[in-house]
Amino acid sequence: MTTINLADRSVDLGEWAAATPNAAEVFAAAVRDWLEANLVGDFAELRGRGGPGSEHEFFAERLEWDRHLAAAGWTCLGWPVRHGGRGATIEQRIIFHQEYARANAPARVNHLGEELLGPTLIEYGTPAQQARFLPGIVDVTELWAQGYSEPGAGSDLAGVATTAVLDDASGEWVVNGQKIWTSLAHLSQWAFVIARTEKGSTRHRGLSFLLVPLDQPGVTIRPIQQITGTSEFNEVFFDDARTSADLIVGEPGDGWKVAMGLLQFERGVSTLGQQVGFRRELDDIVAVARANGSIDDPAVAERLRRAKVGLTVMEANARRTLAGDIVSEAGAASVTKLLWGNWHRDLGELAVAVVGAPSLIGPPATTEGRANDITDPENVELDEWQRLLLFTRADTIYGGSNEVQRNIIAERVLGLPREARA
Repeated sequence: MTTINLADRSVDLGEWAAATPNAAEVFAAAVRDWLEANLVGDFAELRGRGGPGSEHEFFAERLEWDRHLAAAGWTCLGWPVRHGGRGATIEQRIIFHQEYARANAPARVNHLGEELLGPTLIEYGTPAQQARFLPGIVDVTELWAQGYSEPGAGSDLAGVATTAVLDDASGEWVVNGQKIWTSLAHLSQWAFVIARTEKGSTRHRGLSFLLVPLDQPGVTIRPIQQITGTSEFNEVFFDDARTSADLIVGEPGDGWKVAMGLLQFERGVSTLGQQVGFRRELDDIVAVARANGSIDDPAVAERLRRAKVGLTVMEANARRTLAGDIVSEAGAASVTKLLWGNWHRDLGELAVAVVGAPSLIGPPATTEGRANDITDPENVELDEWQRLLLFTRADTIYGGSNEVQRNIIAERVLGLPREARA
């Protein structure tokens, strides 16, 4: 077998690679050719659209694009074929993410389902859960939100206070509490939720991992207006919300183990594709610096060089982590998060330094003769560099703050006791 049948999910890409000379080059060419042939017409308008800070852009159209990818066999590449995936190797997955980013293809809308929940269900879920939920992730007919952070437990997952009590009469979990910073909950049908199911438990004990439908009485979703004027994050309130007793992943009390397993998937192969996007942003900033002459400023030139070195370090670390050449899995995930979060935040600051005074000009006071309502994304006229500056302020907070990541590294890699870090 020397060709890739994109539409045939029964073809195991890993087995195909093992039997095909120059498999990596052939696969990369197939990805490039398919993207070139399909990012046309209406889909061509989606290039570069979406992503953090811009999730409001063309969401319905990007959802259609994701389903187009699914029909051609390009979703869930790393999943086993028996679960609807393609059995792709790590190398093939890296190639796909890199080629996808190089093509400036639109940001995917199904990241949480495909990259996080799906692998978690494959690892920890029951056959019934896999049969019920994996097909909807593969074909992008059900979207997922992540119910981890809470107002009193932002980066401290073990401090969650949301509770779930099993109602024996109805055979359902009854969920009460509040989650926050819940990405795209207003556009999702389901959420995977960490809740405390053992009364009186503390910290990581007594937690469970539940699958909860969002379209039901007892669930209230409120978008949070961000500094960019858009609202991709939400507050989610559970007031006697319900989910079936069998929609618990793992046993009651296994929530911490399952949640930590999911976080390892979060910082996996897709980070290399993310870094290709970072490189494109940096290249664009260098082009602006050359065009406006700011690159002749020694201080600006030095910052641009440091940004390029930092990106190279990130890429090397990601490849080292994926190859298993790491001291501690938990420590490696924290190092990765620190590297890209700080680098991207600094890139936002560098971008406006390169642009100079024009970057200080904000949205107009009025839009078409009426007061500017910044809750309406159509009225927020930030340019790409202003949006990068503002949104990347969150990069060092969401997904685990810098402070939490440094504590993990201190404890699990350096072996420092807590009193040594005080």
